[in-house]
Amino acid sequence: MPSTATTPTAPALAGLPTARAVDHYAFTVPDLNEAVAFFTDVCGGELCYREGPVEDPSGDWMTRKLGVHPRATAQVALVRLGPYSNLELFEYTAPGQVTSPPGPNEVGGHHLALRVADPAAAGERLLAAGAAPLGPAEGHGRHPREERRWYLSPWGMTLALVGPPRPDAHEEPRTTGRFVPAPPPGTAGHGGPLGLLGVDGVGYTVADLDAATAFFTDVLGAEVVERTDDGTPADHAGHQPPAAERTRQVVLRTGPTANCELSQCGTGAANRRPPRNSDVGGHHLAFYVDDVDAAAAHLRRRPGVTLMGEPETITAGPIAGDRWLYFGTAIGIQMELIHMPDGSLPYETTTTARRATPGDLRWHDHP
Repeated sequence: MPSTATTPTAPALAGLPTARAVDHYAFTVPDLNEAVAFFTDVCGGELCYREGPVEDPSGDWMTRKLGVHPRATAQVALVRLGPYSNLELFEYTAPGQVTSPPGPNEVGGHHLALRVADPAAAGERLLAAGAAPLGPAEGHGRHPREERRWYLSPWGMTLALVGPPRPDAHEEPRTTGRFVPAPPPGTAGHGGPLGLLGVDGVGYTVADLDAATAFFTDVLGAEVVERTDDGTPADHAGHQPPAAERTRQVVLRTGPTANCELSQCGTGAANRRPPRNSDVGGHHLAFYVDDVDAAAAHLRRRPGVTLMGEPETITAGPIAGDRWLYFGTAIGIQMELIHMPDGSLPYETTTTARRATPGDLRWHDHP
């Protein structure tokens, strides 16, 4: 990924050692082919590779490393979505699999926000592809300067379309500190059929907002850029999915090219157990680091973190050479450390598509 930072800064002491950026957002879907087609043909992403089956027919590797039933089987695809972001999509077959994703008020509820040039036109594109609108056709988020519209993908994943910041001579932007995706120089007009400018960020519903915020800031080195409380006026409630209870929310900048919105679990939530990786709606957040082992050593000393085994390096397949490690957190969001030898991965010999990488950026850069 091209970097627009003029001078990369040294990694800050706070947060994950050697961290650079969010590497990918991962989601478990009921039909991998359907999801890949949606994010490529409709949203304009690029399929980089597929792999699978990921399984261990006789051992416990799937449980130790991925936190799923030992007899679970996964098919995986990696889609580059916009100039800065990757989506990792899973389709699982697993005993006891939950096939309904969590709602926005439940622990594990989540959404993916896409910043587009024209939310109305992009919304029509989603509707034509089988997505369903959530709430009124028009809506503004907490920021009067930007428009936000909500949809369900054909399989029930919550998506937000976010418009570009609106020029307003009478009001200073209230998105200071947020990452606002825009096409790199020389790529204007190449946002694909959706007019995609980039992934604006991801949203998660958590049981304890204060604990989740502390984990993101103290352990991961994220920066709080916005807060709202229970008194958020109704006309500003469009920043959350229409079905969500208006509640406390924190927006964090997670590295140079990503935002993360955390919302308090609704009072009427039926489910307070986050989904497993193998459940539809399962998800994790992956961080690109230069040294997986150093980052794992940092996490091993932090309360509430459970390392899922030890770092290991993939030895075969489209991403042979990738060193990675999943870890569980006390806030109910599974996460991953990853270091890819981009430029020498096997999948690169069979396609011109390439994963988004942090380039020269480091965690606390603000390009």
